[in-house]
Amino acid sequence: MTEVVTGEAVVLDVQPASYPGRIAALLIDLLVQVAFLIALVGIAFASSPDFAILRAIIVAGLIVTLVGYPAIFETLSRGKTLGKMALGLRVIGDDGGPERFRQALVRALVGVVEIYMFPPVALISSMVSARGKRLGDVFAGTFVIQERVPRRSDLAADVAVVPPPLLGWAQALELSRLSDQTAEAAGSYLRRFHDLTPAARDGLGLQLATAVAAQVSPPPPAGTPPAAYLSAVLAVRRQREHARLAAIRPAAPPTAATGQHPAPGQPDQAPVTSPSAAGQPAEAGEPEATASPQPADQPGSGPEPPPFTPPA
Repeated sequence: MTEVVTGEAVVLDVQPASYPGRIAALLIDLLVQVAFLIALVGIAFASSPDFAILRAIIVAGLIVTLVGYPAIFETLSRGKTLGKMALGLRVIGDDGGPERFRQALVRALVGVVEIYMFPPVALISSMVSARGKRLGDVFAGTFVIQERVPRRSDLAADVAVVPPPLLGWAQALELSRLSDQTAEAAGSYLRRFHDLTPAARDGLGLQLATAVAAQVSPPPPAGTPPAAYLSAVLAVRRQREHARLAAIRPAAPPTAATGQHPAPGQPDQAPVTSPSAAGQPAEAGEPEATASPQPADQPGSGPEPPPFTPPA
């Protein structure tokens, strides 16, 4: 993972694309470009016997294929070509924003030289750069990230807890509008809370709390510190995700209490109630279900973590 600081001073964790993944995406794009160029040359030969016109068409086709294809695709799809789509890659700016047309055009123009004329240049540049940048990325101010990564269902699990004064308020939280990106930014802030300077801690905390409050209701009680508010929101979000996972698990097999034996290879299990009975709030309209015993690392079991104490 590498850190990207956005224009709003929000720190994001992103995964730079691996070199083999970028090579595979490039090969897919090359297949598409070669097929387009062959089709264009075939149509030109069939339509005009004049070699001067054919040369002009071939030159124009090369420009469109090598420069126009990546620039247009990456602009319209916000950083993707067909090869990048297949491999789950995306080009973004150094500030974490989407790639713009100027950046896509610079990457494509420099790519003609470093990829098709001098491939070792792109290889060496990508290997020495911490973000895997080739020269086109250096000049354009971009880099390629691995967009298709396993989703984390326990955002900031190690730091997010509900402070005792907010327990009653947290039961009524409406979190359906809270985006993953906003939650990731809040979790990153909480993990780096003690590494920030007091001024950055207060300013960034207030900014993130304002962004989260625009997507979450009801608002926190008056006087709630931003860090405590963010911690409570992420803790409730994690608890409800665990509750949903528990609700969709298959029902436990019959046990000795019913006079039947469990299926071979299955441990004895006792039915438990829905997550709401275990001290976790159930989502509105969520059906009651049986689930396997709650693991020790889920909320509601084991010793409670210490409440979050904001700095004085």
